[in-house]
Amino acid sequence: MVEFWTVALGITLFLYVLLDGFDLGVGILFGLTTDQARRDAMVAMVAPVWDGNETWLVLTAAILFGAFPPAYSLMLSAFYVPLLLMLASLILRGVAFEFRARGGLARPLWDAGFTLGSIFATFVQGATVGALIVGIPEVDGRYVGGPFTWASPFAILCGIGLCLGYSLLGAGWLVRKGQGEIRDHAYRMLTPLLASVIVFLAVASAYSFWLDLPVLHRWIDRPVLAVFPIMGLAAVWTVVKGVAGRRDRLPFVGAAGIFASAFGALACSFLPYIVPFRMTLDQAAAPASSLAFLFWGAGLFVLPITLIYTASVYYIFRGKTVQSER
Repeated sequence: MVEFWTVALGITLFLYVLLDGFDLGVGILFGLTTDQARRDAMVAMVAPVWDGNETWLVLTAAILFGAFPPAYSLMLSAFYVPLLLMLASLILRGVAFEFRARGGLARPLWDAGFTLGSIFATFVQGATVGALIVGIPEVDGRYVGGPFTWASPFAILCGIGLCLGYSLLGAGWLVRKGQGEIRDHAYRMLTPLLASVIVFLAVASAYSFWLDLPVLHRWIDRPVLAVFPIMGLAAVWTVVKGVAGRRDRLPFVGAAGIFASAFGALACSFLPYIVPFRMTLDQAAAPASSLAFLFWGAGLFVLPITLIYTASVYYIFRGKTVQSER
């Protein structure tokens, strides 16, 4: 059961990063243009799927709470402030998404809320990952830091980097779904965004070496992790090929590959820890009876149903978005 829920947690977290990542990225790019027709096209391209994408965040939190409660307690204590900021940003973004079309004179206000909500939610997610990499101060499973201990320079750098990464995903989605001018505009954004992501990865890696972060030692102990940078290079090449040949599917596939390689590298570097490098999966796991009880409900029904629902929605709304031509 521990292994099952570990895999389930990894799948739900990655699907949230990938799926909500591109629509948060579209929200960030939304703020880089003042053309209302272009903004309407961007919103139309994520409208059928954006709220369903956030389901995976709920499932991730639920699995963490139910299957690994000590880890949930420790991380919630460490990240109260950023998590509240993220939730407030997601609420602002959701309200702005629904109200902007009916906002009248207040439409610029809702447009700003949609952009700012996307930026802050993304930044907080990246900063949280950066803080986890640096390490959470704890004693006997209890958080012993302050409310802003998470906000280290490395965490802030990771927050900025995730904004760039989600923007790359968003641009890839606009190319995949868009037509005409909006598609051309997204293609123009892809190259500078890809270059920015590569620069961020180089700077973050160098900063990690300078800080001598514990996660780096895993790469010495586990040389098999080298497969993930190779995957990342292949993904970068996929984006480049897509942009050069105007092949609409490839930029998003390549951007998703970059995230998959980074996610896999971090996950395999952290194992067997769920809170690196403070609490292992076995230490954080709920009693076997609780894990089994969860399996018969969430494991057999909720997760498969959500997967089927998500796949069905993306299949139904496959193809180009007609509204992008307006």
